[in-house]
Amino acid sequence: MLLTQIKYDLKMFFRELFYLVFTVVVPPATYILMGQMFSDSTYSGGMNYVQMYTPSFIVLISFSVVFFAFGFDQVMNRAAGIEKRLFITPITDKILLLSSIAKSFIIASAGFFLITMIGIFVYGLQLSIVNFIISYFSLLLINACMLIYSHAIYSNFKEVKTALVVSIVLFQIVMFTGGFSVPVESLPDFVQIISYINPIYHLNQIYIAIWNQTFTFNQDMLISIAYSVALIVISLIVIRVNKKKE
Repeated sequence: MLLTQIKYDLKMFFRELFYLVFTVVVPPATYILMGQMFSDSTYSGGMNYVQMYTPSFIVLISFSVVFFAFGFDQVMNRAAGIEKRLFITPITDKILLLSSIAKSFIIASAGFFLITMIGIFVYGLQLSIVNFIISYFSLLLINACMLIYSHAIYSNFKEVKTALVVSIVLFQIVMFTGGFSVPVESLPDFVQIISYINPIYHLNQIYIAIWNQTFTFNQDMLISIAYSVALIVISLIVIRVNKKKE
């Protein structure tokens, strides 16, 4: 039953142009375009473009999948009454949730391999097998964190229009303050403050360090980890409260 639902969810995802544009088209296209302009640039820590932005765009794809194809999708199903109709079938709410989670992991994994292959064949990215495996499983952990954040945010919405506006605004905020387009250090001070509040920025910093094998428990990394964990706890509380309201 679960496998059937996963197949159905994946089929519906690839039929939805809105999801494809924000998750499959925009991040890889932006990664290639920015690479053509900034491939010779050097960033904080002496990193080059590939070291800085390959892991960043992998995280961006994961974010796009989780917030659009998981969170927003839940609101659509809720508003259209699809969830209620499914629950009178053998499909339970747990199966529906597990299928959505599995779908996000599968598509995020595809994004990981896509960006990595572009990095290797277009920009000469060098990645050892061990680092490849560690980076992949670290992405799954980060993806799980974003699933919790997304579930907490979208559990508050009942209408598709409101959720759509919030989704587009969130994508723009995350794109510009998460370190995916312009280095946060070069942004105006007030935008940097927004970046430090943005949880995806912290997850991105953690993943960049893991990807480049520079992960250490320094002050900045401990702050990012502590902030991410605190938001997970808050998100779980929000999910629990909203679940009781239902």
